[in-house]
Amino acid sequence: MRAEDDTGSLAIATREFMDARPQLFGVAYRVLGSSTEAEDIVQEAWLRWQDTDRQDIVEPTAFLTTVATRLAINVAKSARVRREAYVGSWLPEPVDTSRDPNVGAERAEAVELAVLLVLEKLNPVERAAYVLREAFDYPYPQIAQILDTSEANARQLVSRSRKRLAAERKESVSRAEHRRLLEVFLVAARTGDLATLEKVLAEDVISYSDGGGVRGASKIPVVGRQHVAHYLKAFAPRFWPGSDISWVEANGRPAVLVTFGGDAAALLCLDVSPQGVERIMWVMNPVKLAPYVISLAASTSPQ
Repeated sequence: MRAEDDTGSLAIATREFMDARPQLFGVAYRVLGSSTEAEDIVQEAWLRWQDTDRQDIVEPTAFLTTVATRLAINVAKSARVRREAYVGSWLPEPVDTSRDPNVGAERAEAVELAVLLVLEKLNPVERAAYVLREAFDYPYPQIAQILDTSEANARQLVSRSRKRLAAERKESVSRAEHRRLLEVFLVAARTGDLATLEKVLAEDVISYSDGGGVRGASKIPVVGRQHVAHYLKAFAPRFWPGSDISWVEANGRPAVLVTFGGDAAALLCLDVSPQGVERIMWVMNPVKLAPYVISLAASTSPQ
């Protein structure tokens, strides 16, 4: 009888965990900017869930979210040290959002690459507070409980994060306009059309290339319309010949996957405002591209 009870209890625990899993990944991914690290957090939460006395836990998802959030904050603190030694520009690891536009959240907030890049400038606790509030609509008392702080401080954490994002990012555009500008940008970038590039780039545009020291990429961001346009013109004949492009979705926005002979070389993502292209993000690090490409293949394969 004991074995049957244990089996039934594990089955319930597994079901409760799987129900919470998308949210656990969504929180961890937004706090860390890495799908690989987020998956590690989810696995650690599962191990802890199995070892927990679940008898008195009324809301399994709330309990698991607390576990995952605190684990993610701890990992983020050590990740900051690692990223200071990162070779070249660091960009978040992209995720395929074609199946789940919100990545496990109630809203899609804090999933765009540009937003995650700005959130990286906040401390881990501020990021967690913002994510819990904006993406998952947690009430402040519950955010305070998860972060082991006061409700007043939870409100301040979210407020500071909102102000930082507002200062760092301009108003975004519709998905259709984003796609249109990406199409124009792509043609101009591939052909080295300097005049068109200067028309679509915002005055203070920044181009980030994340090769992780593995792929040949600019190790420092290129800043300003003139500098970026001339950089892209010089870049064109060395990069684009022989490439194939695929229109994909990454982090809730249209993006372009660049391949050579079937091997992924770069994921091109833009941050666009009414003033034009604000950020150009080239994810070229094979370690970051591989999980995205695998996920993309899974989402497009017949079920």
